[in-house]
This record gives sequence, C-alpha cells and structure tokens, in this order.
Amino acid sequence: MSNPYTYEYKVVTFRESLIGDALDSDKLEKVLNKNAEDGWHLKAITSADVKGRIGPGAVEGLLLTFERPRA
Repeated sequence: MSNPYTYEYKVVTFRESLIGDALDSDKLEKVLNKNAEDGWHLKAITSADVKGRIGPGAVEGLLLTFERPRA
C-alpha cells in the first residue's frame, strides 16, 4: 500500500514562437485543462528559456509543474 502523502510530478514545456509578444492563453488553457482531466494539479509555472527545434538558440517559454497523489 502506498503512502497517502506520496506524490508524483510531471513537467510540461510550453513554448511559443517569437512571432509577436502575446502568449497564446487559449492554448495554455487547453494544456492545463487536459492535465486536470488526468488528475494533475498545477503546482508551479516557471518562466524559462526553452530550446527550440531548430538551431542552438532558445525561445522564451514556460515550464508547467503538475502534481498528483501517487496511485
């Protein structure tokens, strides 16, 4: 039997392109709601430079840290 106070964590990278300065709040909301459906609770949002798919540079992005009780 697992400890009722044991949690598991998941970190999701949310990055946006450099087109415009606005963060796509609808897209972010969908990510949050999808994880909530799976039992994850948002623990923290951290701004970070996130490595892009092309080239050595990074783009501004968010690290979303989720928590849920371990089953």
